[in-house]
Amino acid sequence: MAHRAWIAAAGMLVAATPLPAAAQDVAAPTIAPAGTPETKYCMRIEAITGSRLEEVKCWTRAEWAEQGVDVDHDWAAEGVRVIEA
Repeated sequence: MAHRAWIAAAGMLVAATPLPAAAQDVAAPTIAPAGTPETKYCMRIEAITGSRLEEVKCWTRAEWAEQGVDVDHDWAAEGVRVIEA
């Protein structure tokens, strides 16, 4: 009988525990934040062949454009942080 009471109490405790913050829906920005021409946008780039480590590069919008990257288009998936100059 005590075993059933313990199981019931444990079940109520688990049910009353709030979900972790990671499980909540948080809207990620869909475009890169506005900045000056000197603002650097850090984004993930593909790993070098043979490596599993992804790399993060921080370049200005102009530098990303020279590489053929549209910062506003790719920011939602690859953006990491912004460095204000």
